Amino acid sequence: MPKRILQGVVVSDKNAKTVVVEVERRFAHPTLGKTVRRRKKYHAHDETGHKAGDVVRIQECRPMSALKRWEVIGKVE
Repeated sequence: MPKRILQGVVVSDKNAKTVVVEVERRFAHPTLGKTVRRRKKYHAHDETGHKAGDVVRIQECRPMSALKRWEVIGKVE
């Protein structure tokens, strides 16, 4: 089964080797047809040390801690 890849913005880099990435998804509301935005935060493992505000891509990985199940692939230019 392929690993999921998401793109989002780093909102916190205060933890050691961990960043919090906020991913936004847009979809059409089933009844109204209006575009709805939903956001979710993921804790991701980060060896390189990205800063808050960076746009990064994250990928599913093995569980690294109680919260971390994602890892940073790289920064999006």
